[in-house]
Amino acid sequence: MKVVFMGTPDFAVETLKAIYEAGHEVILVVSQPDKPKGRSGKLQPTPVKEFAVEHDIPVYQPVKIRAGESVEYLKQYEADVFVVAAFGQILPKVILDMPRLGCVNVHGSLLPKYRGAAPIQWAVINGEKISGNTTMLMGPGLDDGDMLLKSEVELAADETGGSLFDKLALDGGKLAVKTIEALERGEITPVPQDESQATHVGMIKKEMGNIDWSKPAEEIERLIRGLNPWPSAFTFLNGKQVKIWKATVVDKTGAPGTIISVDKNVFTVACGKQALEINELQLEGKKRMNAGDFLRGNALEAGATFSSNRE
Repeated sequence: MKVVFMGTPDFAVETLKAIYEAGHEVILVVSQPDKPKGRSGKLQPTPVKEFAVEHDIPVYQPVKIRAGESVEYLKQYEADVFVVAAFGQILPKVILDMPRLGCVNVHGSLLPKYRGAAPIQWAVINGEKISGNTTMLMGPGLDDGDMLLKSEVELAADETGGSLFDKLALDGGKLAVKTIEALERGEITPVPQDESQATHVGMIKKEMGNIDWSKPAEEIERLIRGLNPWPSAFTFLNGKQVKIWKATVVDKTGAPGTIISVDKNVFTVACGKQALEINELQLEGKKRMNAGDFLRGNALEAGATFSSNRE
């Protein structure tokens, strides 16, 4: 099958890789423009572009996929199907109508639940037990196309946004190949989404990681895992930011944000309900470390308080 692939971040690479390794002809990769990185401002290619260049696949990086010149450029590629995974731009109808089998999107949730930009992190933050991928025929809206196939992935008790991202990326690649091959054989009947069951999630922003200690410990612990590795959950102690990387819910009480006990290898912070035993953290300007190492280098006493700002 002739495939045009559209994607940008690491998540999309696994889908592109799976299609390529399944023997399909990827005739073009479309990705977001390169962005400057670091102090040097040197342009950094997207992960999808890097894979394409390594495998001699032509790359197109439009600033606006809707622009007339972008549409005209894509018309010259007579693909059987367009496969889209975390591309980052909404496709206009004129592009959706180009390929013979349509445009297939790989979305990291069990639609119609968790439409939007960050379904993977929100699944962890909200305490879901099961997540997964859905392939769909793309429509003009956001993640509202007719569903093709689904696959479920179970979340581990210590699942993080990063670990679930990796699981779903691999699973999504397999599902994409299965989907386009079944479409080619005429074995899939698209199923409309139930709009009454649709939920939408927004983008993850850094400020979301600022811990509100008045919330229940279970909720904060899920936030910590969901925002690991980016943007991370954080709090402030003595005017310095402290990132919390790993914590355990314990049945203790106290004033929210207050350190209620300090042991040799852990310390415990009270929450609105129960408390969190801090297992791994990172003081501003320092490397990530376990709580025992932190305590050996920093004097910390019961009664100290974490806050939501530097004051």
